Amino acid sequence: MPRLTVSNADARRLFLHRHALDGRSAHRLTHSEVLSLVRGLGFVQLDSINVVERAHHMILFTRAAGYARELLAVLHHDHRALFEQFTHDASLLPIEFHPHWHHRFRAARARLSDPDRLARIGADADKVIARVRRRIRKEGALSARDFDDKGEGSWWGWGPSKTALEFLWRAGELAVVRRDGFEKVYDFAGKIIPAELRTARPTRRQTVDWACREALLRLGFATPSELANFFDLIELAEARNWAKTALRKKQIVEIMITNVDGSARPALAQPSVEAEIAALAPCQTPARFLSPFDPAIRDRKRAQRLFGFDYTIEVFVPEKKRRYGYYVMPILEGERFIGRADLKVHRAERRIEVKGVWPEPDVALDRRRKDAIEAAVAELCRFATNASAEDAQE
Repeated sequence: MPRLTVSNADARRLFLHRHALDGRSAHRLTHSEVLSLVRGLGFVQLDSINVVERAHHMILFTRAAGYARELLAVLHHDHRALFEQFTHDASLLPIEFHPHWHHRFRAARARLSDPDRLARIGADADKVIARVRRRIRKEGALSARDFDDKGEGSWWGWGPSKTALEFLWRAGELAVVRRDGFEKVYDFAGKIIPAELRTARPTRRQTVDWACREALLRLGFATPSELANFFDLIELAEARNWAKTALRKKQIVEIMITNVDGSARPALAQPSVEAEIAALAPCQTPARFLSPFDPAIRDRKRAQRLFGFDYTIEVFVPEKKRRYGYYVMPILEGERFIGRADLKVHRAERRIEVKGVWPEPDVALDRRRKDAIEAAVAELCRFATNASAEDAQE
C-alpha cells in the first residue's frame, strides 16, 4: 500500500498536540492535572539556569497558565508520584517508569568497579563511598553541603563526597528525595521508591518495547533515532530492530512527513495517525515563550525541518560570538515560531528586562503581534517574580 503523506501543516499540528502545545489552560491546576501533564510529556527536564525561570517550571507554565511551582514540588517530595533521574539530562519522571531505569542502574554499578571511574572520587574512593553510605544510614537524607570536602575533587569541581553521592544516585542505590535551593538531597532509594517498582526487573526487550512505544506516543511520528533519543534509554540498533518487528506485526505504519521546505522524510507512526490528524482543530493560541529546554525544541534539527526554526541556545557561546543573547527564548504563536527574545528577570525589582526581540524573516511585527508579545512578557513576569522557595535561597 502507498504510504500516507502528511502535509507540513498537519505534521506541525500533530506534533504540537502530542507536546500539549495545541492549547493552553487558564484555570489553576490541581496536583492530579500537573501529574497528568508530566505523564503526557514523559518527563520534564531540570536545569539550574534561572535567568528567567527554571526549565521544569517554564515547561509546565507554557502549557498551563494556572500552573503553580509548589504543585510539582509536592508531587515529587511529598506524594512520591515523580522521581528524579537521567534521560538525556536530569529530569523528573512519573514514578511508574522507574523499573525501566534498572538497566541504566546496572550499567552505572558496573562503572563503580572501574578504577578510572573511581579515580574521579579520589585516592580513597572505597572509603569515601563507605563513609557516604554510613552517614546517610545514620543521619538520614543529606546533601553535598553536609560533607566537609567540598571542592577537593577534580570532577566538575565536585568534592569526593559529592562525586560519590552522584555515582550512587546514578547507580540507583540513592534517590533524590527533594531539592533545597535546587541542591539535591539524597537518601537510600529503598526509603523513597516503592518496593514493587524498585525491585521490578523488566527484560531488556520489554524496556526497548516500552521506550519505543512511549516515545512514539509522545512524538506523534518519529524515526528510530528519535525514538532512541527520547528517553536516551536504549540504543539506536535496538530501536531499529523494534521498528522492523512492529512494522511486520502492523503495530505501527510508515508515513512520509512533509518538511517546511517541501521535501519529505519517512517516519513511523501509530496506525490511527490519519484519523487523529483529521480530528485535530487548528491551534490558534496567542504568542507565548518556550524554555530553551522545552521538549518540543530539544531536537534542534527536527525543529528546523518541521517549523523552519533555526534555534541555538547561546548560554555556552562566548559573549562576543553570540548572535542574539545569553538566554534567548523562542516565541510560539499558534502553529509556528514567530521569533525569539532575550529576556532577564530582576526578581528583587519584580520586573522583566527585554534585551531584544527578533522576528523570523517572514514575520511582520504588526500591532496585534506586538500586543500579544507584550501580554506574554507581562504574564511571564508575574509568574517569574512570584518567588518560590528554591529562588529565595539563591
